[in-house]
Amino acid sequence: MSAGLSVHDFAVVSNEPVADGLMRVVFSAPELAAALRPGQFVNIHVPGDASQILRVPLSFSHADAAAGTVEIVYAVVGDATRRLSQMAPGATSTAVGPCGNPWPAVDGARRACVVAGGVGITPVVACARMLAGSGVAFDAVVGSQTAGRLWGADVLEALGAGTVAVTTDDGTAGRRGFTTDALADLLAQGGYDVVYTCGPEVMMAGVARICREAGVACRVSMERMMSCGFGACATCNVAMADGTYKSCCKDGPVFDAEEVAW
Repeated sequence: MSAGLSVHDFAVVSNEPVADGLMRVVFSAPELAAALRPGQFVNIHVPGDASQILRVPLSFSHADAAAGTVEIVYAVVGDATRRLSQMAPGATSTAVGPCGNPWPAVDGARRACVVAGGVGITPVVACARMLAGSGVAFDAVVGSQTAGRLWGADVLEALGAGTVAVTTDDGTAGRRGFTTDALADLLAQGGYDVVYTCGPEVMMAGVARICREAGVACRVSMERMMSCGFGACATCNVAMADGTYKSCCKDGPVFDAEEVAW
């Protein structure tokens, strides 16, 4: 196991739905909560099926060192996350972490924009907390398929976002369209130093292109099947623009958008 990684016992504090297909689990793990940095992730063992030996890699939205808790908003998309959604308060298991590299601060940045698509909102909320704590002004774009699956816009507003633009595929909340449309409108106004984004890869590719055209730095949080979480299994490679490959779990999950071969 990589240096800095540890196996942490945790106990579920709460585990409740926050939108259609989205759950928010809060668990107590004081040492892990103190060690995590925005943009990193944890690899959780979900009990209930001995045949599933792989842990579930999940980003977090808040690590509260004072309370000793970690908050994760996750999508219920398969058997492991279904079982995770059934873990009641008091249930216990283990999590490996802190995994991966955090969102980087950009030297001299005074104004940022965060862009989230779907469950990509989870590490984006953590990023917004980082920006707010560093005194960096930020705006936000939050996209979802439909209003029922939308979460996080109010959280970003509460964290101090100057503007929160909401988009949905079907127009049931905010403007009908894509996050890239809303981001292009914001960048056209100027004044941004960096964009941080997480969501579907096609969305992030669009965000990277728009940022490149606008001359704005862009940092992306990639998603891959991170089977081990610490660089041993080589199942989460990300193709780089220079023809090489990097490990999403060990070298990422956060990359400079210009590094990635979109």
